[in-house]
Amino acid sequence: MNKSEMRWVTFGAEPLTIEDVVALAEGRATPALNPDPAFMARIQRGADFLDRLLAEEGVIYGVTTGYGDSVTRPVSTELVPELPLHLTRFHGCGLGADLELDAARAVLATRLCSLAQGVSGVSPALLERLCWLLEQDLVPRIPEEGSVGASGDLTPLSYVAAVLVGERELHHDGVLRPAAEVYRELGVTPLTLRPKEGLALMNGTSVMTALACLAYARTDYLMRLATRITALVSVAMGGNAFHFDERLFAAKPHPGMQGIAAWLRSDLVAGELPRHSDRLQDRYSLRCAPHVIGVVADSLPWWRQLIENELNSANDNPLIDGEGEHVMHGGHFYGGHIAMAMDSMKAAVANLADLLDRQLAQLVDSKFNGGLPSNLSGASGERCMINHGFKAVQIGVSAWTAEALKLTMPASVFSRSTECHNQDKVSMGTIAARDALRVLTLSEQVGAACLLAAVQGVELRLSARQHGLETLSQPLRETVLAVRADHPPLVEDRPLEQELRALIARLQGRHYQFYGESNHVS
Repeated sequence: MNKSEMRWVTFGAEPLTIEDVVALAEGRATPALNPDPAFMARIQRGADFLDRLLAEEGVIYGVTTGYGDSVTRPVSTELVPELPLHLTRFHGCGLGADLELDAARAVLATRLCSLAQGVSGVSPALLERLCWLLEQDLVPRIPEEGSVGASGDLTPLSYVAAVLVGERELHHDGVLRPAAEVYRELGVTPLTLRPKEGLALMNGTSVMTALACLAYARTDYLMRLATRITALVSVAMGGNAFHFDERLFAAKPHPGMQGIAAWLRSDLVAGELPRHSDRLQDRYSLRCAPHVIGVVADSLPWWRQLIENELNSANDNPLIDGEGEHVMHGGHFYGGHIAMAMDSMKAAVANLADLLDRQLAQLVDSKFNGGLPSNLSGASGERCMINHGFKAVQIGVSAWTAEALKLTMPASVFSRSTECHNQDKVSMGTIAARDALRVLTLSEQVGAACLLAAVQGVELRLSARQHGLETLSQPLRETVLAVRADHPPLVEDRPLEQELRALIARLQGRHYQFYGESNHVS
């Protein structure tokens, strides 16, 4: 995408949305700081107030004291300037895989948004440098493991702070390089962190919140995909479309569930709902699909509320009121709201995988699929004896679903007492968010496999009835044609790994449009 075509996301003006963070993470938006002089003046007042307190030898946690349980350890005036650098360095112990680039960009955006609230006591120069990193796509390497979600995401955020001072590594033009080397090449001087700026950068919920924003967008799309697959499977199975009747759903007024049923009605018929099967009631994975998918639809609004409130919060400690001249010690770094959103999201998402897994199990089984070929094989004649269609894919879907379901154990209940029992009740929000992303990946794998199988099932059903694609509703016809543009019918057995990987990438890039949602990724 050309930079001139990108929209702007302005920090320090209006509250940011999940979509703002996702756009920045995916490189579809350009960041900017609020140009209003009053905004920068407010930021500067907090920094100036801290300077006056230091000059008067005031006691400020994390500025003139040690960190955490070391709060009782005073720091001499001469050592105050060195303290932020030590904070970034001793937290440089992250392990595990590195965050993907989109997630690391989202972390930069969420931390900048928090500091732009104007109550963290940082300098305008710090905000400008964070914005510059985003604008130049200089992305810190951030290991994903090492946070218990209070005092915020200390260890992973230390990798952001370290890059600002010219230490550790960042991605530049797609290559991981030492930050100091990149700065020298660009002629940029690393920042020297002011007394509270190390703490302000690291003592917050920005990693878990960044991951939550990405998880929200993926969940919304997976919900739409699961609905479209359900419609395709209903056609392939000769299902009873009356299960989605508007009068039926008027009797149970969950608005999200009602919306899913309406989408299914629009996919399956263009008017009165016909019967397609002699079976009076379809099995639950079809009949109750709006109820399962509807849980996601009805949860999205409150997940959004929790995530966007956290996104637009000041969540470090202490907070600095530069206008009223107060230092406020508290615990806004606690990520309990994100933990709750992610724990519930991963359970709801895994239920989507389980729903699709059950639909596929019916679709491939000639005992239940209403006369379709076993395993949806497209082979005919004596070739049927050696072709096995989607047999192994169904086994894979079962495995991916089982793993997704296994990961739904809530992380938020596993609080640990850490740091000499100072951090004795922690949120585990970052682990919950990482779990949610893993569950989403597994569920997207399920969705890709089920989409291929459902399209094959529809074609086999239409062929058996000597019908063409023109008998489908326009949305279903468009989906079948879009999938077939890249994935031919499965007639003779062939390895499907690369096709599945390509389809998963398209789904994660929101390549197909479902139910009026515009494509997000160019």
